[in-house]
Amino acid sequence: MNNFQFVNPTKIIFGKGEISKLQDEIPAKAKVLLIYGGGSVKKTGLLEAIKSVLKNHVYGEFGGIEPNPAYETLMQAVELVRADHYDYLLAIGGGSVIDGTKFIAAAAPFTQGDPWDLVAKHLPIETALPFGTVLTLPATGSEMNNGAVITRKEWKAKLPFMSAAVFPKFSVLDPEYTYTLPQKQIANGVVDAFVHVMEQYLTYPVLGKVQDRFAEGLLLTLTEDGPVALQEPENYDVRANLMWSATLALNGLIAAGVPQDWSTHMVGHEITVLYGLDHAQTLAIVLPSMLTIMQEAKAEKLTQYAERIWGLPKDMPVDAKNKAAIDKTRDFFEAMGVKTRFAEYGLGENVVEEILASLKEHDMVKLGEHGTVTPEIVRKVLELSL
Repeated sequence: MNNFQFVNPTKIIFGKGEISKLQDEIPAKAKVLLIYGGGSVKKTGLLEAIKSVLKNHVYGEFGGIEPNPAYETLMQAVELVRADHYDYLLAIGGGSVIDGTKFIAAAAPFTQGDPWDLVAKHLPIETALPFGTVLTLPATGSEMNNGAVITRKEWKAKLPFMSAAVFPKFSVLDPEYTYTLPQKQIANGVVDAFVHVMEQYLTYPVLGKVQDRFAEGLLLTLTEDGPVALQEPENYDVRANLMWSATLALNGLIAAGVPQDWSTHMVGHEITVLYGLDHAQTLAIVLPSMLTIMQEAKAEKLTQYAERIWGLPKDMPVDAKNKAAIDKTRDFFEAMGVKTRFAEYGLGENVVEEILASLKEHDMVKLGEHGTVTPEIVRKVLELSL
């Protein structure tokens, strides 16, 4: 196991009716900006419920945060925060709203230049507004980590940033608020969480037994409960396990002391910004092909994955076993209703050169746990994904 430091200061408030705790978590004198996406928080009654809980607080609203939150929209919120002197933020929604809130929190007090540089140039974030979250879509784990991904539409750039300053102070996780999600969003969330785990687990062995077992537990839960969630939308226990799995998939715990990959995510970001596919859809396209092309480098962990997650026999030939595990991964995504080929999204051979050019423009030329996923490797992955 590699050396590591692990700190996660986010308080998790989990369970039915726990939005009632908001009034205790947000300082009484805070001026709060409620930040959300489309109209779902209004349709479900969640927004009104939150307002009722915060009836003794001073608050305002900013809606319209997109999937893949756009810098252009977020800067409108930044200007509102500055003009009206909000000093606390509350993100109500899924990963995109929370990611966007992280940027707003960091950008509002930043006066040394263009806030985009916090993302593009990874400038240190010395201070950020405090914020909490109410999670409605389990997928990204943003409710319990210090990372975010922001899109700048005019430049066709989708880039990550991280800072200890943007850990949420708290996150409320009530599985009942996921009951009304469309099946597509549930499927995307399961695939997103699954690939988050894979990017930290399926690299090379460092004898991190605890991390491996945690990761495998999450993968097994996602494969068991993901399909059930599509069939039983109001099964509380299933939704609770999926919600907690998605949070644990990217809160830093299973990454501690082990190598990480993230090549699939970086390629996926370029696909989203170029063609508008959902984040999870891009991951479902890329991961099976990435594992196939990198099969030799990942052979040991692939074999472990094949045996422990998919129950493939130990005496099965290794190459055949590893290939079968990759096939079962693709089958799982397909069973969740998330397609795994470019052609199934109406995209053809032209994507290869366009994605490669975009990766090079954003200096994504040495990806993966060894830095060996070069544009030449990505080309093979993309061609295999057509």
